[in-house]
Amino acid sequence: MEYVQERIATLHDLSGGRRSPDASGDLERAVDDTVVVVPMTDRECESPAADRVLSELESLDPAAVFVPVRAPAERIGTFRQWLESFSVPIQLLWCNSPAVETLLAEAGLSGAFGKGLDVWLALGPAADRGEFVVVHDADARSYEADHVRRLLTPLSFGFEFSKGYYARVEDGQLYGRLFRLFYEPLIAAVGAEHDEPIVDYLGAFRYALAGEFAASASLARHLRAPRAWGLEVGTLGDAFDHAGFSGTAQVDLGRHVHDHRAVAGETGLEGMSREVAAELLRVLEERGVGLEYETLAERCRVAGERLIDGYRADAAFNGLEYDVAGERDQLARYARSIGEPGPDRRLPRWVDAPLEPEAVLAAARPWLEGRVGSSAGDSSRQPTQKSDSR
Repeated sequence: MEYVQERIATLHDLSGGRRSPDASGDLERAVDDTVVVVPMTDRECESPAADRVLSELESLDPAAVFVPVRAPAERIGTFRQWLESFSVPIQLLWCNSPAVETLLAEAGLSGAFGKGLDVWLALGPAADRGEFVVVHDADARSYEADHVRRLLTPLSFGFEFSKGYYARVEDGQLYGRLFRLFYEPLIAAVGAEHDEPIVDYLGAFRYALAGEFAASASLARHLRAPRAWGLEVGTLGDAFDHAGFSGTAQVDLGRHVHDHRAVAGETGLEGMSREVAAELLRVLEERGVGLEYETLAERCRVAGERLIDGYRADAAFNGLEYDVAGERDQLARYARSIGEPGPDRRLPRWVDAPLEPEAVLAAARPWLEGRVGSSAGDSSRQPTQKSDSR
């Protein structure tokens, strides 16, 4: 039985998923005062994974569930009607509504968009609504409502930041490729040359690229979100500043079954690796790590080769398939993404933001002001039971 503690508190699933977290008064009060943020794009509307996520959340009683959505105008009504079929206090935030785009432009925050921007738009209002904020993706087909309780358990003990980790084993093979073949080798390469505390902190997370985390409202207001990918590692840098080792925990969420991306191309993991690299290297530089970019990519590749030997043995030990050549090709692709971070286009901390959370809520829900026609109501105010036809 593995129960090793890292530099940060590590909460293990020692029961193998057979037991839920202790539903003590403190934990249940934390759930009651939590806003869950579940970002979605148009492709998640009525998808089996997103349907499971929202169905599971019906068994909780959070303060609210914010669903920041990026979808075309002709689809937002369908999205709203689908969300309203769940008996959950959902607030849909239409992140690319004309009113939101105008609001951002007036605040000087126009620019690139993606998951990071959408989550950021929800974080300010969420931190105003609840004492705690839980963020997770909508693409986990193995999602359980207990994941929220697990992420909140450290916060109920006084921690300020909690990160989920889980096994990525599906279809008889290892996944979590960007973490295994890019993040881990890069941190290992940097750690071999530097002993700054931030390097130890980033290396303590068992799945640093997981999209699941919980934070106090205070910490949520101090997150500077990258606009697209890289949200997860950017969050870790701000958590280090605000919570540190003693205020940070990670929680075993068991085994996750996710949708998968192709490797090659700008929409695949190769393109994602460039944005993750930029934010990870920015986190390191801002906290005093002097990086030697001329050799860093090669040192990352060499560190990755050593890890591949371990992955191959681990896969064989567990009877899993393992494509050594394919893993080495991915390692090389990801290593080529390493370079100086470039201009900082992160969004501001909500404590410094040039707009108010209430203004975001108004702009992201234009139907409440009659600016977008639709027969659907506001499910945050009038939750309904799921239709019998589902």
